[in-house]
Amino acid sequence: MNGNQILTRLLIAIFLLLGMQLTQLAYAEKADQDKPIILEAEKVSGNDTTQVYDLNGDVLLVKGSIIVTGEDGNIRIDPEGYEFIDVKGTPEAVATFRQRREGLANEFMQGRGAHATYDAKTEILVLTGDASLKRLLNMQILDQLHGWKIEYDDVKQYYRVIPPVDAKPDDLPMARAVIAPRRKAQVNK
Repeated sequence: MNGNQILTRLLIAIFLLLGMQLTQLAYAEKADQDKPIILEAEKVSGNDTTQVYDLNGDVLLVKGSIIVTGEDGNIRIDPEGYEFIDVKGTPEAVATFRQRREGLANEFMQGRGAHATYDAKTEILVLTGDASLKRLLNMQILDQLHGWKIEYDDVKQYYRVIPPVDAKPDDLPMARAVIAPRRKAQVNK
């Protein structure tokens, strides 16, 4: 890779990070915190004492506007009542995550990957393995990320796309982001 390519990629990375930090996005749907958890799978086993629930086969988890699907997973609930969701997919059926955003009607975060984790306390979503994450408004894609691993912090409004540990410079780009102009994405009230 020559110096111009390195500089170009560095500038793109800085632009994306600054753009994402400066945007004013809505936060996750706050009403989700007080909703019951609905678990469906071929097999569900749980321990109410430890608050750990294992899900096997065709997993569907619903909590308010949060919908998580996959093949296998578990959910742990901490003493404060926050959930930690960990779901794995298969090559045929990846793990998915979808959540309505607070604020604008019909705004969602939607992601998929081989593995999805969501920590309700920190509001951090991690998608791993050929991952993608989209921000949708009225089913129109506004922002779109692709990469090996995507971390999304809803509180700090921060995205991060991480290449595999064994990535080589010749394999780049390992991450791709398309960010919509914010002034056009705003809905007038």
